[in-house]
Amino acid sequence: MKTILATTYALNPYKGSEDGMGFNFVMQIARFNKVCCITRKNNKPHIDRYFAEHPNDLRKNIRFYYYDLPYFLRFYKKKARGAMLYFYLWQLFMPLFVLSKKIKFDIAHNLNFHADWAPTLLWVLKKPTIWGPIGHHPKIPKAYIKPVFGITSYFKNRVNWLIKLWFWNFDILVYFARKKADLIICMNKVSERRIHKKCSTNTLVMPSVASENQIKQFKYASQNTFNVISVGRFVELKGFDVTIRSFAKFLHSKDAKTQKNIRLTLVGKGPLKKHLITLIDQLNIKHNVKIIDWIDRKDLFKLYAKSAVFLFPSHEGAGMVVSEALSFGLPVICFDNAGPGEFIHERCGAKVKYEAYASSIDKFAAALNQYFASAHLLKTHALNARKHFLNTFEWNNRGETLRDIYQNIDA
Repeated sequence: MKTILATTYALNPYKGSEDGMGFNFVMQIARFNKVCCITRKNNKPHIDRYFAEHPNDLRKNIRFYYYDLPYFLRFYKKKARGAMLYFYLWQLFMPLFVLSKKIKFDIAHNLNFHADWAPTLLWVLKKPTIWGPIGHHPKIPKAYIKPVFGITSYFKNRVNWLIKLWFWNFDILVYFARKKADLIICMNKVSERRIHKKCSTNTLVMPSVASENQIKQFKYASQNTFNVISVGRFVELKGFDVTIRSFAKFLHSKDAKTQKNIRLTLVGKGPLKKHLITLIDQLNIKHNVKIIDWIDRKDLFKLYAKSAVFLFPSHEGAGMVVSEALSFGLPVICFDNAGPGEFIHERCGAKVKYEAYASSIDKFAAALNQYFASAHLLKTHALNARKHFLNTFEWNNRGETLRDIYQNIDA
């Protein structure tokens, strides 16, 4: 049994996304190895509460260290504002914290935020170093942002992309992070190709996303209502405009009686909420659409269980909610991209290629109609979605992959 130094900036067992991933990765490492986990101080109350409420034998394999930068290096950070700069500096000073605490370990593993433009400096500790899963969100295709959300959204997206390009190409610390890592775990194939453009470091593609198995024994059950669900933040990246427009096109292709048994549930919140509500009104589908703000995860799981398909035309490079949907046997309809498009196959969902905006709307609507029209196809893909989850996206799979990685590294 080795000791793994795991740096996990975001770690909260009561949250999803990055925080939930950080916690689950640490728990999976602890199944087979000791863990010295470094995270932020504001995560401590949640970690203590969780283990008080959920005693677990794995806790004895984990030692938590809580680290934050001094105030003069973090005064600018207000919740999400300044988070990425703070994360960059947090990584920069991490080795000093490890040395000051005299932490003994065999392998260093930088786990999250998953940003391949923000370097790790754990390699300076002169131990085998693993970086990842890392990756990035691709830039949103012009046709899916500028005409839809305006020049300001388009400009912000392109500026963010240029910033990433600068770090990839000119940041000397990113250069050394790529060069010095013994292994870089990439969250998708696009991220791996970008790494190999710059260096020949060993890489492995392993999606950062996974989910817990919430169902002891899955059994497909057809429902009278055709419930479509989509989950995420209401921002341009998530493509909720495509969700709503394609659902509207599908819905309006049915007669009034049939429409009464078709529903779309959007779970999320964000700056585009008013825009989406306006769009729903304009498309005359408000009686068939329900928007729910973020809810307790147990309640979200109940919504998954009552749904037929998961509609997720997101432009991102990951998508935790995809693994959650698959775990409940929901076929996933998404873009054929480097994120969700890499997570599913044609036997458990439908992928739409990027084309003209209107053409994509048509094809998403057609995919919805295929599942609506064929109970056999829906059931077959539902069973395959569940199987795909168990084989690929259940958290224990990640733990076993990490176990094999650590075993094959001489420490």
